[in-house]
Amino acid sequence: VQLQAYGGGLVQPGGSLRLSCVVSGSIFSLNVMGWYRQAPGKQRELVAAVIGGGTTTYAESVKGRFTISRDNTKNTVYLQMSSLKPEDTAVYYCNAILRPIITSPARPYWGQGTQVTVSS
Repeated sequence: VQLQAYGGGLVQPGGSLRLSCVVSGSIFSLNVMGWYRQAPGKQRELVAAVIGGGTTTYAESVKGRFTISRDNTKNTVYLQMSSLKPEDTAVYYCNAILRPIITSPARPYWGQGTQVTVSS
């Protein structure tokens, strides 16, 4: 199983970015997909997550500014980030909780991380 993230970069405050993450490999069931972030000197934190049925959850700090979505036909999760602030600067990691084969329990898998820098 591999998770490949795309879309990080440098953006000015108030700007927007869209992150994508594609899950590939052996996938029996893909339960939860989400994004975490880790800023320098801080712990990794959940940004947003979406389950298979479409229910979403967000960190309070990003509610109203970020939107998570998933395309189950492409095993892809997106994070649309708007009204970005300097405090959103971090390495963003995609995460998926999945079962690779029918006899395996669900467990988390991680992408490689993509840098998002919000600065003027």
